[in-house]
Amino acid sequence: MGIKVEYNPDLALRNIMEYKNGNRKVAECFPENMEAGKIYDFLKKDQRNYWFFGEIPLIETKGNEVLSRPKASIIILEATHFVDNNEMWTRGKYKVVEVFNDKDIHFECFDKIGVRKDF
Repeated sequence: MGIKVEYNPDLALRNIMEYKNGNRKVAECFPENMEAGKIYDFLKKDQRNYWFFGEIPLIETKGNEVLSRPKASIIILEATHFVDNNEMWTRGKYKVVEVFNDKDIHFECFDKIGVRKDF
């Protein structure tokens, strides 16, 4: 028997309408008025591991791997795995570094543009 763990290079949350329609908890969704510098909670089903030592993209998901371009750059501050009703969950906190309100490319692979050192 193995341990099922998903490694995520980004944090993918649902549209806030999923919460307003009663389908998701608020921490599973994008903050309604996201601001740089603020800290937010997140909640994801299953056991997930995130990168803690730098900025990662915050993206929106519709499920089934239908993903948006990055909507913000964030830093994961903490992540905890727990069991609720025999289901594995990951909850944590992230800090918004920058909100993207354009269609520009802000990440190259998993690095924020301007961070990667060329050789």
